[in-house]
Amino acid sequence: MNTAHTTDTSVREDRPGAEGPQERREAGRAPERPRRRMAWRTVDIVIAALVAVFGGVLFWAWNALYGVISAGFAAYPPAGGLVIGAWLIPGVLGALIVRRPGAAIFCEVLAAVGEALVGSVWGIAVLISGILQGIGAEIGIALFGYRRFGVSVAIISGALSGVFGTVNDAFISGSYAEWVIGWKLVYVLCGAVSGALLAGLVSWLLTRAVAATGALSGLSSRNAHREPVA
Repeated sequence: MNTAHTTDTSVREDRPGAEGPQERREAGRAPERPRRRMAWRTVDIVIAALVAVFGGVLFWAWNALYGVISAGFAAYPPAGGLVIGAWLIPGVLGALIVRRPGAAIFCEVLAAVGEALVGSVWGIAVLISGILQGIGAEIGIALFGYRRFGVSVAIISGALSGVFGTVNDAFISGSYAEWVIGWKLVYVLCGAVSGALLAGLVSWLLTRAVAATGALSGLSSRNAHREPVA
């Protein structure tokens, strides 16, 4: 009697359509569409623009403070790279919030455009800096396929943005042409550290804080405050 019951159960379990409620729900769930997940929507463009505006205001404020702050590095100018991270925040923050390919470049460049329009001591050169810094931040996110946005990814993105920005300053634009190679390398290292902490870590913390308020409900980052730290 027991043997027959067992056999009958196994037969029912093997029959098509014998799945339980959970299995049926899983089978009916539409597969994830990578292309759709990567495509920009109107809400993504709007939020990215808002991040860029925030970045432009931040640039303006940081430019005003930089003269005072940089005086603290008069004895050893390359250490000034430790404070450039504030100019890298829009790219990393935009990438973490919008989570679409190109978000870092879009936000960093648009913020640089805003800085140039309101007046910058560096003139039109800020656009070149914005492009390179945005590319650095973008590479940091792209390395993980736009699928991971934890603190380690944010730090790498910020560090790369810092490297791209300081390499431009020290070796390409001629801003520090008079420096010896040792000073230039220290400046790049300081830029990487500043980017990792001020742009990477701070942007990650800001993203989690904003997500916790529910303000990102229409974005892929809406649950950023619940995601694994790493």
